[in-house]
Amino acid sequence: MPINMGMFEMPLNMSRLTPYLQLMRLNRPIGSTLLLWPTLWAVWLAADGKPDGMIVLIFIVGTIVMRSAGCVINDWADRHIDHKVSRTKMRPLSTGKLNSKQAFILFFALMLLALIVVIPLNWLAIKISFAAAGIAVLYPFTKRFTHFPQGFLGIAFSMGIPIAYAAIVGNIPNQAWVLFAANFFWIVAYDTQYAMSDRPDDIKAGIRSTAILFGQYDHLIVGLLQLLFIAIMALVGMLNQLGFIYYAGLIMACGFLIYQQWLCKDRIPAGCLKAFLNNNWVGGVIYFAMLIDLSSGNIFS
Repeated sequence: MPINMGMFEMPLNMSRLTPYLQLMRLNRPIGSTLLLWPTLWAVWLAADGKPDGMIVLIFIVGTIVMRSAGCVINDWADRHIDHKVSRTKMRPLSTGKLNSKQAFILFFALMLLALIVVIPLNWLAIKISFAAAGIAVLYPFTKRFTHFPQGFLGIAFSMGIPIAYAAIVGNIPNQAWVLFAANFFWIVAYDTQYAMSDRPDDIKAGIRSTAILFGQYDHLIVGLLQLLFIAIMALVGMLNQLGFIYYAGLIMACGFLIYQQWLCKDRIPAGCLKAFLNNNWVGGVIYFAMLIDLSSGNIFS
């Protein structure tokens, strides 16, 4: 009786698929969640706590797809230097598991998927999405000519905010830009922590970053950026008439930020990386506090 070999094909297929998943960082979702939290803040605030389920799904899927596309173009741009950095030397393009052509095909497929995802949105949201895509493509190359690539990432990772407001209310009110500013400072702070973990290797490889730019003042400047973030998020609460639960969430977020300062105090790469990863809790606690506050009708305000 012949043996059906179909059951043995899955490991082979998975072995071929794994480098693509790694290239898109689907095995490391922290980047997607850090991009998703502020987008969800904007979705819930723009919809006054009652977003349409389809809108939420579009932004969740769109966030994951665009982050994946950003990772692919980032690794393509860094394909000749990733092997010089201990944290990135095992990436698929650096090891040769995938080549540039395969990366480009995947990138364009993801960009096409991102376009399909945003088609149900209004024209203003779609136009801003194109601008966001352009910034996301530009970002990986900024570390070649400026010590402030974290600022470009801050813009790229904040574009979900105006897109959300455009999609839900049809325009971009002032409170959207206030939220944008808060998120920008938060991103520059946590991506500087990330760059601090790579600083020795980045200097050798000729990569520029705010961690190198700030030098001995990196710890202080990150703290000031985090303070600005919390202060502006408090203003966001006032502009949107949020109540006690939201501000309690901000206080909890402050606790995580203080913990991050302790993790980075000796500038040990492992501690700085752990501080960066801890920001997922900051974004999450603010989102759930905002969600509960809006759902409760601010009964404690």
